[in-house]
Amino acid sequence: MCRRANAAPSVAWAMYQQLQVDFLSLHPTLYESSPGCRRGFCPRCGTQIMFAADYLPGLVDLTIGSFDDPDALAPAFQYWHAERLQWVETVEQLPCYAEFPPSDVLWPG
Repeated sequence: MCRRANAAPSVAWAMYQQLQVDFLSLHPTLYESSPGCRRGFCPRCGTQIMFAADYLPGLVDLTIGSFDDPDALAPAFQYWHAERLQWVETVEQLPCYAEFPPSDVLWPG
């Protein structure tokens, strides 16, 4: 569900009690993506910033990538690991580039 909603192989979330979360200016636009599951989007740019579900009463997930300083919120565990894409386990073995890869990597030959 999260992979499809974010169009990404995985999503990093920070989970909080609902009482700990307060949006100071713009409040997310909510969309019921599945029965009992609500996703919140920035009303200005459309970025998904939150998730809440009836099966997680009193909790809210916030997308770590939407924070001003996402490095300050390092994940503590992985969940829904059974739903991961199989190639995710091998990503760390791939070549890394500080920015966009050179054209000969993108279009060899």
